Amino acid sequence: MIVLSRQGSPRKNMIFIINSENPQKRLINKARDILMQGGVIIYPTDTVYAYGCDINDKRAIQKIYKIKKIDKKKPLSFIFPDISSINDYVKNISDSAYKIMKKAFPGPYTFIFNASKLVPNIVTTNQKTIGVRIPDNNIALELVRAMGRPILSASINTVSGEYIIEPRLLEKVYMNQIDLVMDAGPMVPDPSTIVDFTEGAPVIIRKGKGEIFFI
Repeated sequence: MIVLSRQGSPRKNMIFIINSENPQKRLINKARDILMQGGVIIYPTDTVYAYGCDINDKRAIQKIYKIKKIDKKKPLSFIFPDISSINDYVKNISDSAYKIMKKAFPGPYTFIFNASKLVPNIVTTNQKTIGVRIPDNNIALELVRAMGRPILSASINTVSGEYIIEPRLLEKVYMNQIDLVMDAGPMVPDPSTIVDFTEGAPVIIRKGKGEIFFI
């Protein structure tokens, strides 16, 4: 069992191998327990490996900003298990945006919406927006379902913009900064397509893995 110390660091089992198609429930529950204790994990999505933490834990969120060396007003994404669970965290979703989400999710997209009051201020931009994701990855989806609320997520890339694709190297590089690596094998990095819906009509912010089928 993975147990956090009082300082928030793991006592053992920094990394475990998990099945990407049929994630072992006991391993999902271990990762969930770490998140609920304020830990920061590394887990796979359908695009790249990402940092994850509980959206309700301010210290864990601050830790991710520190690890990534980014400004605290740069938005991070929320991982959701399904479209209906997004409603409480965003506002002003148009009918056309819903239709696009139904076709795009689960998939390699980050959609930006205006944030509701339920979203912690620490993770919203000056414009009060957030990114939402429903990745096509069983590990990520089972993890957020086990949590019962969204997971804060941030892709792992170096200052130069390069991605680390090998879990064992992720463990080595971040062993003193995170609490768990969920090893689903090497990944070919391909970031999500980012689309801004805050003004109604979709605006492409970044073209990534997701196909642009709606413009």
